[in-house]
Amino acid sequence: MQVTTTRITDVKLIHPRIFEDSRGFFMESWNARAMAEAGIAATFVQDNHSLSIMGTLRGLHYQLDKPQGKLVRCTAGSVFDVAVDLRPESSTYRQWAGETLSSDNKLQLWIPPGFAHGFLVLSDEAEVQYKCTEYYSPTSEQCIHWADPSLAIDWPLVGEPLLSEKDAEGLALADAPPIE
Repeated sequence: MQVTTTRITDVKLIHPRIFEDSRGFFMESWNARAMAEAGIAATFVQDNHSLSIMGTLRGLHYQLDKPQGKLVRCTAGSVFDVAVDLRPESSTYRQWAGETLSSDNKLQLWIPPGFAHGFLVLSDEAEVQYKCTEYYSPTSEQCIHWADPSLAIDWPLVGEPLLSEKDAEGLALADAPPIE
């Protein structure tokens, strides 16, 4: 496994070792020892799996208390995955990093606690799976508007995205409550 940094040093792109032959492939999607050696020491308590159609944009979500670290991968199709740093003490506070994750490239994105997360589906449909370091807390969930001009995220959009009501009504970054 190779781990590289993104525009935000604490957000890591994980390149797993892929063993392929005529039968298919094998890879480790999580190895606690190898990840800890790469600076990612996480204990996961919840796995999530979503299916979305092309043009769906989910996010930018975060939790006020018990922020979630996430290890994200796309197991079918392709997505543009984004992390926004919401840690006030960070040198990259209110900056974003984005990477294309797909079933073809098998890359994973480590997003530590203290970040908002979202993704845009680039393929006809996509399945995204991610491990979380904290349980989902609907009472503390927040949403930053995906098109906030102060973030200027370079989403690779073709037309208007498909949004949930919650995501369409996301807060401006300036109005979003800070993570505790």
